[in-house]
Amino acid sequence: MKRSDRLMAIVLALGQHKETAASLADKLEVSRRTILRDIQSLTELGVPVYALNGVKGGYRLMEGYTLPPLQLDTNEALTLLLSLDSMTAYADTPFNKERWTVMDKVKSILSPETLNKVAPLLKHMTVEVPRRSYTVPHLSRLMELTAQAKWVSVFYRSQSHQRTLLIRPQRIYAAHGFWYCETYSQIHREERLLRVDRMSQVEEAEPPPTLPDLPELGQDYVLQQDYVCEENSSGGLDASKRNFPALARTSFTLKAKLTYRGMLEVERDEHLGEKLVMIAEDEWLLEGELPVSEWDWTVRLFYFLGTDAYIIAPSALGEAVAIKARATLRHYSNTEKENRS
Repeated sequence: MKRSDRLMAIVLALGQHKETAASLADKLEVSRRTILRDIQSLTELGVPVYALNGVKGGYRLMEGYTLPPLQLDTNEALTLLLSLDSMTAYADTPFNKERWTVMDKVKSILSPETLNKVAPLLKHMTVEVPRRSYTVPHLSRLMELTAQAKWVSVFYRSQSHQRTLLIRPQRIYAAHGFWYCETYSQIHREERLLRVDRMSQVEEAEPPPTLPDLPELGQDYVLQQDYVCEENSSGGLDASKRNFPALARTSFTLKAKLTYRGMLEVERDEHLGEKLVMIAEDEWLLEGELPVSEWDWTVRLFYFLGTDAYIIAPSALGEAVAIKARATLRHYSNTEKENRS
């Protein structure tokens, strides 16, 4: 990044909120000393930067200071338009109209030269978003209540229940073509990941009598996915759990070998993908700690992977996958017998 671009980036950042020299250095990938020199240069140029002392100190721009109209170079314009274009792929958003009008506004402020460079690139670049068919009529209200740190009452439809949940949303994000809500659920007494399109009612609610210790926004915490175990009522999966002492703890150690095809499937997962290590040609090792709350999901994952994975530990996980496979085999064996008769 050229120094002039870096100075502009600092002014833009300080115009939005307080920043420390360390935070600016981290964002712009330069040293703290460089940032201090840049801030000194800005003050010499007449930019009203002032310092806040103390533990929570930093730098800010004087209130009321404005910048001239924004000028974007080719890469900046491409970054912005590509991001906006990916949002148009979502079936429903809180800003359906705005996502189109803002693209027109951005294009209108670009110079003809920049626009001519960006247009061909946009034709050959895309952020892949799966096409879905759903609506999220309550997303705007949910976003508003989340920003206000409110407790929310939602009527939620999962694979096993249709009921009202009392939740405290922590974060809302878009992924895989869906909108998700990371939230604490009072009924489940733990953090959950919910699909927003499965919410049919969203209303502000009174906090529960006893408040849980909720993580700070941005803090990492384990999420219980919104799923149910698919084993039948006689399922040996529960028996496997009883025979697995490690499940008395909050986590278990997973160790498995994967083929190339298995690796391609697992690396898509944002939590497991970083735990993959190549150990030989066409062979990968997956090893790491997983929360017990993800046990059923892990069983289904390795059942799906089939012969492209081999579970080394825990042995109970391999047994649970085998139980699921035998149940599927019985199902199709019985179906074949019924068809013959």
